[in-house]
Amino acid sequence: MDFTPTARAQDYLERLKSFMKDKVYPVEAIYRDHHKTNNSHPRWQEWTECPEFEALKEDARKAGLWNLFLPDEKLGAGLRVTEYALLAEEMGRVYNAAEIFNCNAPDTGNMEVLYHFGSIAQKEKWLHPLLAGEIKSVFSMTEPQVASSDATNIETSILPDGDQIVVNGKKWWSTGLGHSQAKIAIVLGKTDANQPRHQQHSMVLVPLDSPGVKIERMQNTFGAYDPPGGHGQVHFDNVRVPKANLIQNFGAGFAIAQGRLGPGRIHHCMRCIGAAERALELAILRSGTRVAFQKPLARLGGNAERFAKARIAIDQARLLTLYAAWKIDNKGVKAAMTEIAAIKVVAPNVLQEVTDMAMQIHGGAGISDDFPLSSFFMQARALRLADGPDEVHLGSVAKLEFKKYLPKDDRG
Repeated sequence: MDFTPTARAQDYLERLKSFMKDKVYPVEAIYRDHHKTNNSHPRWQEWTECPEFEALKEDARKAGLWNLFLPDEKLGAGLRVTEYALLAEEMGRVYNAAEIFNCNAPDTGNMEVLYHFGSIAQKEKWLHPLLAGEIKSVFSMTEPQVASSDATNIETSILPDGDQIVVNGKKWWSTGLGHSQAKIAIVLGKTDANQPRHQQHSMVLVPLDSPGVKIERMQNTFGAYDPPGGHGQVHFDNVRVPKANLIQNFGAGFAIAQGRLGPGRIHHCMRCIGAAERALELAILRSGTRVAFQKPLARLGGNAERFAKARIAIDQARLLTLYAAWKIDNKGVKAAMTEIAAIKVVAPNVLQEVTDMAMQIHGGAGISDDFPLSSFFMQARALRLADGPDEVHLGSVAKLEFKKYLPKDDRG
């Protein structure tokens, strides 16, 4: 296998790097400052977009750097997962920069669901406005009353009733719920408990202005609310939507999730790697401009060795993630399940470890908002849960390994 960028991917990467250098990095501090006040309170109705970031969206669209994730030349860049991975890494160097290019979660995953599994009517009503950046979306899976690390525990009900579907349940950590332009949620819920374990659940499109949808609150992470989208708790109380809002069929929820979560995990992990690269860069630069105990920090204690270990860890994580992307491109998501589970563990942990080291090098400045390190650290620590707990992914890898060598009765 060859991870050398194709000419097409290299062209996109060079243009993206130039755009980041000329337009994104100069407003990074402005973006952080804009959201400081929003970050400190739960009044999500008052959250606003950063004007400087918003202005860059139109610039990105005009530069042809829009919807880069979608493997369709008419609607997106038409890149393979391996090709887009390099772009995701570059975006990851600035917290939330993917938003500028309409490549941010959960919209990318929701757009992929609609692109691959949505009906013509669903694409017209929801996919095209999302691709145009006219609206935002939410993905509602995790629930407060059950251990959602086992997704088969999900209890929210999605039941047919004539030509309608009735949704009842409570969700939390629904990303993007507080955004002023959030219009639609993809909700995962249970339809038939008598079916096989992975055929009990369904996915349905629920407009957020439907009667019975109640946003209870926004939830903070380490005291920050992550505006303007945020992560919130929402109750669906006897919400009725047309049966046409069902994605594919009743019972297809997990099969759809498999397709949604494969490429999306590459995006998350490569953004982590980009953030880790930035953290290492900042640490090394800082270590060369600060002196303690008559020595530059770069030469003090074991710092040089820490930098070397960070370099090794980042490169290993990148190669593993690119290998997972290559498998998805060439053999499909099912053939890459071990690698997808592995990178979910590796990439956020590498980002967390490298960022922690960089914060230590920066001293008090490292835990402030003067640098992006605190945002990177929150990103890493939250992702180790948001993408499923490390333990679940390690269990998945072990299960697949057992399957290779052990009789079925001995796999546990």
